[in-house]
Amino acid sequence: MGRLFGTDGVRGVANADLTAELALGLSVAAAHVLAEAGTFAGHRPTAVVGRDPRASGEFLEAAVVAGLASAGVDVLRVGVLPTPAVAYLTGALGADIGVMLSASHNAMPDNGVKFFARGGHKLADELEDRIETVYEQHRTGEPWNRPTGAGVGRVTDYVEGFDRYVAHLIGVLPNRLDGLKVVLDEAHGAAAHVSPEAFARAGAEVVTIGAEPDGLNINDGCGSTHLALLRAAVVEHGADLGIAHDGDADRCLAVDAAGEEVDGDQILAVLALAMREAGRLRRDTVVGTVMSNLGFKLAMEREGIQLVQTAVGDRYVLESMKAEGYALGGEQSGHVIVLDHATTGDGTLTGLMLAARVAATGRSLAELAGVMERLPQVLVNVPDVDKSRVHTSQEVAAAVAEAERELGATGRVLLRPSGTEPLVRVMVEAADIEQARTVAGQLADVVKSALG
Repeated sequence: MGRLFGTDGVRGVANADLTAELALGLSVAAAHVLAEAGTFAGHRPTAVVGRDPRASGEFLEAAVVAGLASAGVDVLRVGVLPTPAVAYLTGALGADIGVMLSASHNAMPDNGVKFFARGGHKLADELEDRIETVYEQHRTGEPWNRPTGAGVGRVTDYVEGFDRYVAHLIGVLPNRLDGLKVVLDEAHGAAAHVSPEAFARAGAEVVTIGAEPDGLNINDGCGSTHLALLRAAVVEHGADLGIAHDGDADRCLAVDAAGEEVDGDQILAVLALAMREAGRLRRDTVVGTVMSNLGFKLAMEREGIQLVQTAVGDRYVLESMKAEGYALGGEQSGHVIVLDHATTGDGTLTGLMLAARVAATGRSLAELAGVMERLPQVLVNVPDVDKSRVHTSQEVAAAVAEAERELGATGRVLLRPSGTEPLVRVMVEAADIEQARTVAGQLADVVKSALG
């Protein structure tokens, strides 16, 4: 798998790349690294462990729990809950470490291990690097220092985690959802029970689809990566809106009453205006990524809201928010972070807040999302090129400059090397879709010629 930790934990095909041995070893290594860092000083350490419904999560959870307990960490096993629930409970329970087993929106054969630090925040890069180093040292023969007797960790099922998380979601809502009819697509994932419960307790009439996980059907033709079923269900049931999550429910996309998609940029725009109105949008700023639609940037400028853009990835959005004290940020893909109430993207919280805005204003989601015009965006992947030269090639730079002159103020060009593959992503936005396609094709040809 190369370097184990990616931008969102360790992922791979379960039982091939991500084995029980690897999950156990990483958990032991994490416990030792955090102990070395002083996280456990003066008290007996505790961990919160949760998972999504994938079949492989059952044995991987057992491996992680065994690893932590063997390293002297007491484990609170919360079962199937969303990633943001594990992050929240890690903070709320004062645990020293949180572990989530999930591959998010990936297909069922994949799985992943994500670690949270005390407070429910993602581990710093240097700690992940240290965990990987320590894991490799012991994998190749250096023995662990293992506790015995009363020093081993104890394992407890924390069944209260579900209700505690739902109560937290309801407690931070600005208003109830009475009178709204909402369709929820749970992707047969980790929020299959949490999200419907939260929306119902908040007063909404709830229709659910994709809420029967069997360990094998997660993300299968449903959820935030496959919106067709949700679009049809919203129209069929005459609902006010639809909400779609991914497998671990850290993202949220929406559908309006007519079945039209409302993406992450539009959701951010709606929530930014709501939070500013309530005096909660600190420094009148929202954080997005370089992939945020130009229409979102133009809308925020028009509304007097500053947009700060980061590299692609919710961890970079979160880093910017924490460093500068911003309250709201997210990605077009539906990762939305409301930092006053969550330490990571929380799809259920995002959906609830979006629905709350509809209920509070009496305006339709389509009308609210209309604050921004989503400009046509074309993305072309150019494979088998030297991606390291994309920002230094004079030929590519000249082509980009010419494209930018042609597009003017209502268009945008972005060339981005893939983080995992030998390819360059060419993204073009324009007021006209055909122009965007033409320019993207021309740039892709230049990239292939210059870097191939």
